[in-house]
Amino acid sequence: MSTLLEILATSTKLGLTSFGGPVAHLAYFKNEYIDRKKWLDEKTYADIIALCQFLPGPASSQVGIAIGMLRGGLLGGLFSWFGFTVPSILLLVLFAMLYQSFSLEGAAFIHSLKVVAVAVVLHALIGMGKKLTPDKTRIAIALIAATIMLIFPSSWMQILIIIGAGIVGYILFKNQANSNVNLFSVHISKRAGMISLSILLTTLILLPILTKFTDNPFVQIFDTFFRVGSLVFGGGHVVLPMIEREVVPTGWLTADEFLAGYGMAQAVPGPLFTFSSYIGTMMAGISGAVIATVAIFLPSFLLIIAALPFLNELRKRASFQGILMGVNASVVGILLAAFYDPVFQSSIFDASDFALGAILFALLYFWNVPAWLIVLLGIAGGYIFSFISI
Repeated sequence: MSTLLEILATSTKLGLTSFGGPVAHLAYFKNEYIDRKKWLDEKTYADIIALCQFLPGPASSQVGIAIGMLRGGLLGGLFSWFGFTVPSILLLVLFAMLYQSFSLEGAAFIHSLKVVAVAVVLHALIGMGKKLTPDKTRIAIALIAATIMLIFPSSWMQILIIIGAGIVGYILFKNQANSNVNLFSVHISKRAGMISLSILLTTLILLPILTKFTDNPFVQIFDTFFRVGSLVFGGGHVVLPMIEREVVPTGWLTADEFLAGYGMAQAVPGPLFTFSSYIGTMMAGISGAVIATVAIFLPSFLLIIAALPFLNELRKRASFQGILMGVNASVVGILLAAFYDPVFQSSIFDASDFALGAILFALLYFWNVPAWLIVLLGIAGGYIFSFISI
């Protein structure tokens, strides 16, 4: 029990202080788990990061879950996730309740949060593009993915794009994979991994069927967010287009409500996937927040349990690495499409909006100002610009 309490205390500290997105989270994890606590060596930590980059879902949360599991078993993974995630959940649920209670939709700072979202998504897009599309072939994959998403916008089309890109990646990149892969041991049986994967796949198949035969909104919420958590490659920012396609066209949220919450999610510590907590609250109150949050993170637990026992074998396979190279390139294109619609179209209405967005982006990109401070500067800048334009 003392080990679990230590995991909870350490992860809660990280959950309260880890601003700045997935890359920053990994730096905070290294400082706490490896440099200070010495729970893992740097080699093992690097291998865990590589595993989580290969999986759909929130990479930094999955790294934290995996470290917790290696330290304290399955309960250790749960405690690690809980401490790192709950502070962000509580803040976003509170924001959603305030938004609804005080009719904030027309407030000036809500529009500023949407402009903040433009700067943050563009910054993420450029960073991911440099890393995931370093050559002309992968740039072409990204452009084709963006074009298809813009012409045929739907969550199912996004899934088809990812599958198609994986096939293309297998064909084009399987001979370019890195053969020098570090291996490490993990104490989860392959049988447990197969059971976990079976639960994931069975749930993915049965939930849409169950949703068709019931009008229960909580089942629909669980289905939507479980599917998103299972299929989103590329981390928190890529969750934006898939969730948007699920909740805005269906009328669960307006575009303004959606982007206001996404902007606010930049201001809180912890994983960006807790954006689901805000959306769940807006859709169905506290119960909706709990269901949406559990649903979107549950696949991460199932995937980590399923993948850890097979990690060494998969990472040695050039074909597996090639598939991921294609998938990651398509993720950049999907995010590019989302940047245009809904992010840019729903946020930039005039020259002052564009100017504020450009300033915030420059602060992020060139001056490395943290995302939480960008939110505060964006709100202040929005009021300044609105005062100047009166």
